[in-house]
Amino acid sequence: MLVCSSYSYSDTIYGSTPNSAANGYNWVMTNILPQQAGLTVGNVIYRYTAVKNTSDDMVVHVQNENALGEGYIFRSSDDWSGLPGNTINKVVPVDDIDISYWGNGSIQVDGFGTVEDASVIYTYQYDPCFDPQSTPDCPGYITPVEFDTNQVSYEEDQQYIQAELDRKKTLKDEEEQEEADRKTMLAKKRGEDDERLGVLLGIVNTDALSQEQLVLHGLLTSTNSLTSSYYAAIPGGTYQETIALIDSKLPDAKKGLRVNLATQILHQKMVDLQYAN
Repeated sequence: MLVCSSYSYSDTIYGSTPNSAANGYNWVMTNILPQQAGLTVGNVIYRYTAVKNTSDDMVVHVQNENALGEGYIFRSSDDWSGLPGNTINKVVPVDDIDISYWGNGSIQVDGFGTVEDASVIYTYQYDPCFDPQSTPDCPGYITPVEFDTNQVSYEEDQQYIQAELDRKKTLKDEEEQEEADRKTMLAKKRGEDDERLGVLLGIVNTDALSQEQLVLHGLLTSTNSLTSSYYAAIPGGTYQETIALIDSKLPDAKKGLRVNLATQILHQKMVDLQYAN
């Protein structure tokens, strides 16, 4: 039964639960206590009749599990061992424990005997304006600001889409610029190579050469690019002649003649191949 006086918002509400054990000796506290923010339990009031033989051992526990930890948040034990059965009424203060701690309740019997006509009631209190936003009548209530969520969402979507399009366009422009720079660099390098070959071979059109011609062209280029002279620093002074030549006329070096002849023949083949095509 709920017990309270008339009140305005911001007044504390006091009340008590119906009998938790009316439908059995195990109960769920979320079905017993009002689910109000800031609610606290002040007392546990219970009554039952112990049915037993006087000589039997019997202990009765009225208890609630700790919903936020291990063990019990409340446990009251009555030892009936060596006593005859009887009815007990008990009020146990619990110092205003917050609703969040109150787990499932039960009546447990250890030993021999039974419990009949049990009643377990919890007294509680709470401030209906514990959360000022629970009702506009609460002191400190702030009216929520309303806005068009659909419009905001649409504008954000458009901004995101445009940003993604801009990003892709920038990437494409950068790729195109990189490709253009690469082609320009290759063309410049090709022009420099053609100019160098033209100087070496008398402006030979390498684009018109066949694979065989290109091979010959490479061989000729390698021979023409050999260093023709070497220089070395010699300390100054006078060097006296120590070798006397018997014959004043030196014969031509046969090896040099062979190299010059091979170069001339190779060059002639290149020219003949170019005009043959």
